Amino acid sequence: MSTIYETLGAQSANFIRGTHRLLIGGRWVDAQSGSMFDVFDPGTGEVVARVAEGDAADIDLAVQAARRAFETGDWAKMKPADRTRLMFRLADLLEHHGDELAEIEAVDNGKPLSVARRGIAGTAEMLRYMAGWATKHNGESVNVSVPGEWHAYTTREPVGVVGQIIPWNFPLSMAIWKIAPALATGCTVVLKPAEQTPLNALRLGQIIQEAGIPDGVVNIVTGFGATAGAALAAHHGVDKIAFTGSTETGKRIVQAALGNLKKVSLELGGKSPVFVFPDAKLDLATAGAANAIFFNSGQVCSAGSRLFVHKKVFDQVVEGVVAYGDKLKVGHGLAPDSQIGPLISSQQKKRVESYIRNGVEEGARRIGQNPLRGDGGGYFVPPTVFVDTTSSMSIYREEIFGPVVCAMPFDDADVERIAAEANDTELGLFAGIWTQNLSLAHKLARRIKAGSVSVNAHMVNDPALPFGGYKQSGWGRERGREVLDLYTSIKSVAINLD
Repeated sequence: MSTIYETLGAQSANFIRGTHRLLIGGRWVDAQSGSMFDVFDPGTGEVVARVAEGDAADIDLAVQAARRAFETGDWAKMKPADRTRLMFRLADLLEHHGDELAEIEAVDNGKPLSVARRGIAGTAEMLRYMAGWATKHNGESVNVSVPGEWHAYTTREPVGVVGQIIPWNFPLSMAIWKIAPALATGCTVVLKPAEQTPLNALRLGQIIQEAGIPDGVVNIVTGFGATAGAALAAHHGVDKIAFTGSTETGKRIVQAALGNLKKVSLELGGKSPVFVFPDAKLDLATAGAANAIFFNSGQVCSAGSRLFVHKKVFDQVVEGVVAYGDKLKVGHGLAPDSQIGPLISSQQKKRVESYIRNGVEEGARRIGQNPLRGDGGGYFVPPTVFVDTTSSMSIYREEIFGPVVCAMPFDDADVERIAAEANDTELGLFAGIWTQNLSLAHKLARRIKAGSVSVNAHMVNDPALPFGGYKQSGWGRERGREVLDLYTSIKSVAINLD
């Protein structure tokens, strides 16, 4: 095993090397089949752990446990204020174990420790924000117009047992994005983490128990999407499925959910545009555009992978983005000076490299080349910038999920034409606008078909801001008050007072 692991703290090292079972009904159990699968460190390509391989039988047991907890367990009787207190305790524990969780994520996912640590802070804040909603998602009284005297009102009730399938790019953050609103509304959960990154989900399960959340409220089944994930999406005992991942997989989730018409929310892919106008603060805009695509090695659904720059400043901005990428230290997540880590797997590396080759073959010009500086092993791809790209190229049209950006000039400030460029995709998750002209920013933001737009910033991640997509970028919204709609059902009650 690589000497890089010698930098791990004792707690994270012991956890990674430990036994990894499924959490079902408050007990840590082996998969029914007895199968295990390997977990790879994307920074070295080495196997670092073996994890229980759950399948349909394990999903069924987990759904049964979640159902019991929802209908007859302590959770069903718990007051909203008590749920709030448990969620605050969980947030405190996440911060207490922050260094350990960051190290696990650096090994499991490959991201630099500095990035992982910021993510831990964000998960705690998400929990605290959602905890506040536990006592506030109310119904309302309704004035009806039917004859007679009536008392009419609505209530919001938890939807029930929720299946949650999360991606590998932000393992712990995505788990909390899903679990927090479910807990706040009184639902119970069966969580299926990505097979590439199961470790922090399992460590989270231990911390959930430490926080005192009752048995069966959160169940965690590790396994593969084609088996465990598909079984969870199709299970008739699941009342709602929440999925974050690729658009193609999202479509399969919808098909699987048809059996009992369970509620479905989807946070899917993006091919996000970033616009830089000549009046922008170019130093900030250049760094923002670079960070928009190189952060987390481009493995971000809202990555700014289409960069539109006014021709007056095109060369200056693009050269700045290339220089930014070329200076980034590519390395293992545990390396103290690492600024950009590996891609998640050998398959993802091959996929991104194939897009880069296709871009060159289709006539795009690659500029800049960040040297890997001797990082042996691992699934590294350097930051990559293309110019001379057109809207017909695959690198322009398709989500790459790597540190690859297409830069294109525009030569006027016609809002309708610029918006048409932004909307020229089947996806609509995010858009970034860099300008000091607030009139232009407002007009363009109104016309862009995307769930989130940031001006003079890239993707403002605040728990209060709803996040989700238009078109094939998904259904529903994560975060904010709006996420409560995904985990509650509205009941109307009308009482005849005559």
